[in-house]
Amino acid sequence: MDTENLLGQFLRARRELLQPEDLGLPVGVRRRVSGLRREEVARAAGVSTDYYVRLEQGRERHPSAQVIDALARALELEEDATAHLHELARPTAGRPHGQGGQGGQGGGPEQVSLRLLRMMDAWPHTPAVVLGRRMTVLAANMLGEALFAGHAHSGDLVRLVFLDPDARTFYPEWDRVALNTVAGLRQSIGADYDDPALVELVGELSLKSREFRELWARHDIRQKTHETKRFRHPLVGELTLHYEALTVNSAPGQQLVVYQADPGSASEEALGLLGSLTA
Repeated sequence: MDTENLLGQFLRARRELLQPEDLGLPVGVRRRVSGLRREEVARAAGVSTDYYVRLEQGRERHPSAQVIDALARALELEEDATAHLHELARPTAGRPHGQGGQGGQGGGPEQVSLRLLRMMDAWPHTPAVVLGRRMTVLAANMLGEALFAGHAHSGDLVRLVFLDPDARTFYPEWDRVALNTVAGLRQSIGADYDDPALVELVGELSLKSREFRELWARHDIRQKTHETKRFRHPLVGELTLHYEALTVNSAPGQQLVVYQADPGSASEEALGLLGSLTA
């Protein structure tokens, strides 16, 4: 994983995803590049083509905040992606590295506080898991563990999506889950691409999964916040659950993800059955 020019890689990937019509440019002209040309992005952002080329090539690494905002508008970036672009443009010395420990810093393993574990255990009817920065399951209450049980990678949601042979059965809307998983992983790690465990994860998935390689190359950024997700559980069948992802302020980088079914729904009954089977 090349970490020498993260800013340039991001700009190029997002430029290649846009089409001329996205900026109101004429269509139908033969083009030798996918997406937008560099000069088209430069013009839309109000900077010189030479300056923009230097940014993509890594010869200019620290553009001003005003230039970053202009590029974000030109590339039609959403809020999370814009924040990520600002982070990539910060000097390297200002970025956090070596996530680990209870708060995700210090180089050790990520740990979940005893108070949070006790709180999760007090929710016997609500699946809950704590995810680390690389979407590994650091902790789960009984129902949360049961929700993801039975897979080769139940404790690692990224590997589960892309490497488990039954992932497309477990996630009926696999394409959407895969896209959001990669975008969420990029958002979670920020600009800290020197994390050895992340390098290992990306390297393994890039070798073993064509879909992961293609999605990783897009540089999508999306914070995990809330969503409705469908599951096809091997024990209780179809589940439609809503989740909220909550930041654990006492442990930066960790997220508490809580799942709920609509009251009175078949999914609520299925969750109750799952709880009784695993009690």
